[in-house]
Amino acid sequence: MLAVASRTRDKSAPTILSLAMPFLLTTATGTATSPRPLIPSSPRRQNPTTPHLRPPPPARRLPGFPAAEPGAPFLPRPPRRGMASLAATAAAAAAAEVTHLTQRDAAEIDEQLMGPLGFSVDQLMELAGLSVAAAVAEVYKLSEEHTRVLIICGPGNNGGDGLVAARHLYHFGYRPSVCYPKRTPKPLYSGLVTQLESLSIPFIPAEDLPHDLSREFDIIVDAMFGFSFHGTPRPPFDDLIQRLISLSVIGNSDKKPAIVSVDIPSGWHVEEGDVDGGGIKPDMLVSLTAPKLCAKKFTGPHHFLGGRFVPPPILNKYGLKLPPYPGTSMCARIRKAPSVDISSLRENYISPELLESQVMPDPFDQFLRWFDEAVTAGLREPNAMALTTVNREGKPSSRMVLLKGVDKQTFVWYTNYGSRKAHDLSENPNAALLFYWNEMNRQVRVEGSVEKVPEEESEKYFHSRPRGSQLGAIVSKQSTVIAGREVLQQAYKELEHKYSDGSLIPKPEYWGGYRLTPTLFEFWQGQQSRLHDRLQYSQREVDGNTAWHIESCKMCELPHDVSIAIRSRV
Repeated sequence: MLAVASRTRDKSAPTILSLAMPFLLTTATGTATSPRPLIPSSPRRQNPTTPHLRPPPPARRLPGFPAAEPGAPFLPRPPRRGMASLAATAAAAAAAEVTHLTQRDAAEIDEQLMGPLGFSVDQLMELAGLSVAAAVAEVYKLSEEHTRVLIICGPGNNGGDGLVAARHLYHFGYRPSVCYPKRTPKPLYSGLVTQLESLSIPFIPAEDLPHDLSREFDIIVDAMFGFSFHGTPRPPFDDLIQRLISLSVIGNSDKKPAIVSVDIPSGWHVEEGDVDGGGIKPDMLVSLTAPKLCAKKFTGPHHFLGGRFVPPPILNKYGLKLPPYPGTSMCARIRKAPSVDISSLRENYISPELLESQVMPDPFDQFLRWFDEAVTAGLREPNAMALTTVNREGKPSSRMVLLKGVDKQTFVWYTNYGSRKAHDLSENPNAALLFYWNEMNRQVRVEGSVEKVPEEESEKYFHSRPRGSQLGAIVSKQSTVIAGREVLQQAYKELEHKYSDGSLIPKPEYWGGYRLTPTLFEFWQGQQSRLHDRLQYSQREVDGNTAWHIESCKMCELPHDVSIAIRSRV
């Protein structure tokens, strides 16, 4: 049975609401200086009047880093996962009581959002589609197995949400196709269709869909009917729903497409769910604003909530209890993530080849190029690096630190000289750095010898930091045991009061910088089928001079990992 009609909802109102991560474009400018202090990029707010034509905002970046040279290869950016994985909130969300809305409350909330709270129909529809696309990209990460997406759109607001989702999935790197049998002539919907046609996204008539959808598509988005639909589905939607139902019960297929339903599975009763048990069995449900009562009957592995924009008046009036959103993400997992076989977790990277003809002769220049591209792509903390040290007994230890300067000879970072890494370096002045830029399928390894930076250089950098960071460096006794965090907080407050007059905060003697002089670089680019590209620079003596060399060879580690290593020198 299908849902009963909403009491008050206008047909032009959106049936699902949500918010997800937009793609942020950044640019990079600057001229070379040495050494170069690092500043992470910072995306800016979009222009709300022209979201699809907005100019790329400038990035806060390494001021002296050269921009990528014209014609230099730039890796298309795969979908970002945000500041924290959506799965990070699984445990908290599973334990929390989540409010489920009746049809009446859901309709009233829509009316209030579009009335006194000032949201427009097209704004809510845009947020809905973004939410769906982001949730799909989170679970079904772009790969050979998850590329082809069919979005089936109904004639109402759920269909509009599906059209928006198709546009964003295209920009995320997927290959969407749209089935939109009963087009709505309103300008909002016509504009969405025009946007998809400008991207050459194919529209497939229902009668031309392949008989076996599982052979042509990896993911199917059900955006046919929302919570305000009533009555019996008419052709061709009755047949489309039956085709999705048949996919849900495939038992002997090697692979069936994942089914993603928007807000409620089409054909379900908005409050009672799949009444006769013969409806669509989606693998993912993306609830919007708050889950509807029918979502309690959802048994699939992935249930997400979108709609972080819900304001306090709505939360308070309806007593909504919603799961916490991780970081800056606009989606949250409602149910605990399904258990997985760790050995089966793998990514099939899609990247351009890393060729000898494309790289710079000097590894520092190549590093600067890649770092500049990571900054321009808007990666969070592209200067984060794993620092590995080894003590006198040969025991290694690793931790994440932040690169704070680089020139044509060294990499620089700062720390407490009483820390374990400092003790290791006093016994063994050799270390390794690892930069990992997951969104770009890249990593860079650097090995070399380490020494302290001059005191005056540490002094200069110390006083360039925010005053809070200066006080924190004094209070924090790294690698030592303290009675509790309150001890640190009290010491910080005392120092804050002591220097409240704005006087110069002295750099502690036990704090300063290190610089690593590389003897080896390795640039890694992930590729399909584990055939990764690796390019290694090493030093050699030539006629009494040290020079960087490239040696080419292929190394295979079968059966689990196959890599191509290019060891080079010019």
